[in-house]
Amino acid sequence: MSRRAVGTRPGPVVSATVGVLVAATFVPLGYVAWAVVSIGPAQAYALLVRPRVGELLVNTVSLVVITVPLCALIGVGAAWLVERTDLPGRAWWRPIFVAPLAVPAFVNSYAWTSVVPTMHGLGAGVLVSTLSYFPLIYLPVLATLRRLDPAVEETARALGSDSAAVFVRVVLPQLRLAVLGGGLLIGIHLLAEYGAFALLRFDTFTTAIFQQFQATFDGAAGSMLAAVLVLFCLVLLVIEAAARGNARYARIGSGVARSSTPLRLGANTLPAELALGGLAVLALGVPLWTIVRWLWIGGAGIWDLGDLTDALAQTAGLAAFAAIITTALAFPIAWVAVRTSGVLARSVEGANYVTSSLPGIVTALALVSVAIHLARPLYQTLALVVGAYVLMFLPRALVNVRAGLAQVPIGVEQASRSLGVSAGGTFARVTLPLTAPAAAAGASLVFVAVATELTATLLLAPTGTRTLSMRFWSLSSELDYAAAAPYALVMVVLAIPVTLVLLRQSTRLVTR
Repeated sequence: MSRRAVGTRPGPVVSATVGVLVAATFVPLGYVAWAVVSIGPAQAYALLVRPRVGELLVNTVSLVVITVPLCALIGVGAAWLVERTDLPGRAWWRPIFVAPLAVPAFVNSYAWTSVVPTMHGLGAGVLVSTLSYFPLIYLPVLATLRRLDPAVEETARALGSDSAAVFVRVVLPQLRLAVLGGGLLIGIHLLAEYGAFALLRFDTFTTAIFQQFQATFDGAAGSMLAAVLVLFCLVLLVIEAAARGNARYARIGSGVARSSTPLRLGANTLPAELALGGLAVLALGVPLWTIVRWLWIGGAGIWDLGDLTDALAQTAGLAAFAAIITTALAFPIAWVAVRTSGVLARSVEGANYVTSSLPGIVTALALVSVAIHLARPLYQTLALVVGAYVLMFLPRALVNVRAGLAQVPIGVEQASRSLGVSAGGTFARVTLPLTAPAAAAGASLVFVAVATELTATLLLAPTGTRTLSMRFWSLSSELDYAAAAPYALVMVVLAIPVTLVLLRQSTRLVTR
């Protein structure tokens, strides 16, 4: 029986909530469009053809074009070795290459510039970005490999294909969706990242916009840079959608996927172990060793427990509140997406993904501009900060809530309503308890994203706000690396549990 209720229509409360959220998602795009129109064609053209814009374009394009394929190569290679071969210690390698997700990119830059103070420019940006973001491809590829039917590969081998040919002709095409999806996430992260590249003295559109905002608030130059960045982001979305096409890969049959027979590495075992060991040292060992080193150098004097406790409390409180609000707002959108059909359902869900793909600095600038011109009481308030978090991270909760809601049998809700329970009562007593695990996972993802967010928080946070990322950024920008180490350590520790949850959810075998 279909889980989608035929003819179901959203009630007035759900409709109003979804309408407000969809309207809010277009604020960043509307801000950029308004800024470009208000500048005028002549001035806009003059601002676009500046040598500075060309330099930023070359830097940003080069960063994306080099980093994404490198991440794909490393992510697919590591996942294949861990999942498809008889590599010793596979159970240990599997989580090790997810763990870099717990280290924010700007903390990674802090670590590498501590080890090599002369690191800067494109090469440094590619290195830090690759080591920070390759798990975004490794994780979905690992999950896909665990779900592929090994019978197809075994048939290809029986027909005379060697392991390399089987991988290229059979396995790799089935990994396309995972690689493209992960590559898109990496590209968006590269466009949005500020702290990592600022520490590396590598200029991208995001760093330039931030500098322009600090120099001249709401300036024309910054608005045009934001417009180019938004256009770049939309181009990435179109490229990913075109490359993905309508491809879908599914296994025919029921039951849990049978595990494949691991390929014997033989003489290649040692080189594979050395390669993975080197990757682990670069991606995880360097940042952790650097943090521990600075903690040791700083000694007890760097542990300002009062300031650290205050920053932790503010971060946890802000992240928890934003996670609860964001997850709660994900429910009406998920309900429309799951329980209705047609253009409305797709448009409501898609609008949130497009907006969340925009760099955080664009969302922050849009909300600042709207608050100053249309709702000044919201300026420099936590409400505006939380609003930015909702726009930026709503899909992280939406994906999980949508999946959980889709698993709730329609018949159970209909039985509740037939017994005289109101729609609200049915949701509270039936739907919510059944979707609670999925909603909790989504809230956890939002919590960690907010706890480690930097750019939008720097622009929007009210005076006196001192989150872990803000305190870390303030101290590391002053080159006080020892004092920044405790804040880096706490951020990593906060992110570890959610990283492990991601690994568990992504690698578990599902019943078809």
